[in-house]
Amino acid sequence: MVRSKRSRKRSSQSQEHQREELVWRKVDLHLHTPASADYQQPETTFLDILRRAEERELDIIAFTDHNSVAGYARMWRIIEDLELLEHLERINDSEAHELAEYRRLLNKILVLPGFEFTATFGFHILGLFPPETSIRKLEYVLLALNVPEDKLDIGSSEVGATTDVLRCYEVLRENGAIVIGAHVNSTHGIAMQGFPFGKQTKMDYTQDPNLHALEATDLENPGRRTTLRFFSGTKAEYPRRMHCIQGSDAHRLTKDPDRETNLGVGDRPTEMALAQPSFEAIRELLESSSFDHIRPARPATIGAEFIREARKQGDTVSQSFHERLATRRTKSNSVLKDITALANTDGGTLFIGLKAAEDAPIAGVSKPDNTLERLAEDVQNYISPSLDISADSFEIDGKSVIVMSIPEGSEKPYTLGSGEIYVRRGDKTSIASRDDIVEMVLSSTMDTDDSSSSQSQKSSSSAGSSAANTQGSNGRKPDIPKDNVPRPGTGVELIETDKRDGETFYTVYDLRNEKVVPNVTRSSSRSLWRYAITQEEDTTFNPKKVEWNGKFGVIGRRKQGNVHRFDLVYSENDKHHIFYGVTLKGLSKDWNQVIQNSSFAPGDS
Repeated sequence: MVRSKRSRKRSSQSQEHQREELVWRKVDLHLHTPASADYQQPETTFLDILRRAEERELDIIAFTDHNSVAGYARMWRIIEDLELLEHLERINDSEAHELAEYRRLLNKILVLPGFEFTATFGFHILGLFPPETSIRKLEYVLLALNVPEDKLDIGSSEVGATTDVLRCYEVLRENGAIVIGAHVNSTHGIAMQGFPFGKQTKMDYTQDPNLHALEATDLENPGRRTTLRFFSGTKAEYPRRMHCIQGSDAHRLTKDPDRETNLGVGDRPTEMALAQPSFEAIRELLESSSFDHIRPARPATIGAEFIREARKQGDTVSQSFHERLATRRTKSNSVLKDITALANTDGGTLFIGLKAAEDAPIAGVSKPDNTLERLAEDVQNYISPSLDISADSFEIDGKSVIVMSIPEGSEKPYTLGSGEIYVRRGDKTSIASRDDIVEMVLSSTMDTDDSSSSQSQKSSSSAGSSAANTQGSNGRKPDIPKDNVPRPGTGVELIETDKRDGETFYTVYDLRNEKVVPNVTRSSSRSLWRYAITQEEDTTFNPKKVEWNGKFGVIGRRKQGNVHRFDLVYSENDKHHIFYGVTLKGLSKDWNQVIQNSSFAPGDS
């Protein structure tokens, strides 16, 4: 289904009685107030925060001060005092205006009470509660979490709490809260990098059934090594697919001009497809498997600047441009192919009415409303299963263009027409390979019951039995290596070899998309895989010829067009892990340093 602001206004009564319509609501569920001790603009008022939320077009916000609900309580005390003055007919004009503003804004924006709790080891957990929850109950929960009574109002992130993360989840859930791991991939996050806690602990903290969602700071980052990808339910040790949201974690009213990451109200919001802007609707969504109903918020005004920035990037793995919509309404429509491909890959944005080249004239769409209706019908008629996307028209240089947001689908693979399956490869849409299809089927099977690992294993086994050549020579589908080797984010690694009937078969670990593919031969493989196999078969690895920097080493470099590719090696316990065809993009500090300090640095010939 295509959701459009325009098409919603014209929804038929027959559609309305079938189900309550979902609308994309913009939420920011991680906002501090001056009640937090580390708030950077203490002169800010609660009206200032509400007005800023209105400016950022937020539908729902949450006050989440550190280990305290003093800010939320203070706002309602102010309102109650003003209402008492009004009741006694002793209110002056200034106070009457202030009360009217509170009423207007609170009628427009839902404010949820909550707090950011500091568990043992300094991990931060968000607890959000229904708006009718009393202050007394909220403070009771904080006391149950071992926040000292004399520190309930100081708003400090360091109150000496002694409650374990898992016990925190349990207490919050028992008291009706939505439980979210705060900024999990960053400082004080339950999935932060570099913290010395075991893999089992990290699995427990991020997969616990009492945890509703993970808040991450990298949802809009490109590439596959993101929080959303990691917790997609495709890893055997993390079988539960997690809802991932983002929040501003605002400790000030507006963004710090001197520090881009120091955000203000509504600077990093999430959009949720909700029937109503309510606590219950959010909780229902986070307890469902509707993963495509959550996305990073689109800009408040897409407008010319957003579209021009997209044109500078051109066609990519996550966006595609079409100057015009084909006049013939068929399943072979290139726009529908791209929609299907994006849903089968990582989601993205599709533009209609202009070319990708930023200096090309904009053709525009002459009848945007009609085009939106046609797109909605075509998506419904030609793409299966049903796909939930949003679309709207925007003005740029006096022309109307269509912008469509396509989520990563939760029921892959999506097919077009009589069964064609497409995926995005780089900036192109291509027919899905057999390996692509098998991976999508296995991933969707695991998602059908992500709360039960045994059911996931059963489903994987069943799907695997119908895909024999995705299994290794021992009859099992090979796993992604579960070691602590710091692999680069691009290139490939050959992790297993097997000789059968005089031919060598390799298991390839493609680091670009974290796929493990068995039964690959030199003659049947893709170009980068073929290069790795050729190097493996035609050259002899000699550690003495490696330029080492500790455990990290550079074997060689080649140039492909304007791109430098490196063969790298990591040594651990007398075992050498070789990574072929690695590019500089996305390299960690350690890998980048060893390359730059070697004779193979790109500046050298």
